[in-house]
Amino acid sequence: MININENFLDLQDSYLFSTIAKKVKAFQEANPDKKVIKLGIGDVTLPLAKACVNAMKKAADEMLDSNTFKGYGPEQGYDFLKDKIIEFDYKKRGIDVEPDEIFVSDGAKCDTGNIGDIFSKDNKVAITDPVYPVYIDTNTMAGRAGKYNESTGMYDNIIYMPCNAENNFEPELPSEVPDIIYLCFPNNPTGTVLNKTQLKKLVDYAKENKAIILYDSAYEAFITEEDVPHSIYEIEGAKEVAIEFKSFSKTAGFTGVRCGYVVIPKALKGYSKDGQEVSINKLWNRRTCTKFNGVSYITQKGAEAVYSEEGQAQIKQNIDYYKENAKIIKENLEEAGYKVFGGVNAPYIWLKLPDGVKSWNFFDRLLNEIQVVGTPGVGFGPSGEGYFRLTAFGNRENTIEAVNRIKNWK
Repeated sequence: MININENFLDLQDSYLFSTIAKKVKAFQEANPDKKVIKLGIGDVTLPLAKACVNAMKKAADEMLDSNTFKGYGPEQGYDFLKDKIIEFDYKKRGIDVEPDEIFVSDGAKCDTGNIGDIFSKDNKVAITDPVYPVYIDTNTMAGRAGKYNESTGMYDNIIYMPCNAENNFEPELPSEVPDIIYLCFPNNPTGTVLNKTQLKKLVDYAKENKAIILYDSAYEAFITEEDVPHSIYEIEGAKEVAIEFKSFSKTAGFTGVRCGYVVIPKALKGYSKDGQEVSINKLWNRRTCTKFNGVSYITQKGAEAVYSEEGQAQIKQNIDYYKENAKIIKENLEEAGYKVFGGVNAPYIWLKLPDGVKSWNFFDRLLNEIQVVGTPGVGFGPSGEGYFRLTAFGNRENTIEAVNRIKNWK
């Protein structure tokens, strides 16, 4: 008899965005004459930067010549890309990162989900709430989350760090000490950030308690304010306690191309049950070599072009476009009397719903009455109830039409 991993039975029935897609599909089939505007799933809409496309075309042509053909590449990524990452993403910010501390991957979602492979099932996990669902779901699959409590909307073994308007979206230091702390800033879904002083509190806390921070900074390209760190390694001591995940998905529109990277400093240590120090970098390298054959050469050449002068100008133009969308949504909703957060350093707007309004009910009304799609806050965790996420990744015309529909909605 084939036995299954019963931890999967502790997952909620459907992934958040799958549920949204099903609801939208059902509405569209029943109402084919109505235009639905989607500001829910955070997928980009602008085309790839021309510099990246041209680089991938050239790389594809290399596959026609036996002298330039590429088969298996290094599982950790090609040096030509890692060197650019070091130069542009770290050295320019005064951060020293070595090539063997960078692992190129097929995206931050996979990395943040797979990183749990190298940690004990017995580790206690702390997660900001609301949060990107992958963090919770993959720890549930691994058996760290425990059972789901229907009455609270929480898993028994997860330490929740509420982030809401009442605490200015700054996670409080948990009283129950965790082994692993998940942070995402600029935050998905709230669009809020931590400044350097706020982030240092969490780094110091992790150092004091021999905990590790898993820091997802997939949206750092949208940061506009000076005191907001683009990397956790801007904080003193962070290399001793933090793994950083970055992505080309939102920076350069690679949501369909798939490329990102994770930085694991060699100073970062874990511990065996008998207290022996173990290199986290070496563990991840071993896992990578076993389970991954590397990102394609063609994709990595496209990612390298992100750092070219032409590429930098083109991706900035796209990011500025989305930033303007965020500004349009934020300012118009504020004019309509809504309380909103985010939209300054991130492509997400976190809408506070009127007292007593449930986020799934708001979703259904918004879809059925004015055909605008967003994401119910409770789908990101119990502290998301009473909130609603809108994204700035739509095209300009649809974004303006959507906010006008909401402003005129009664």
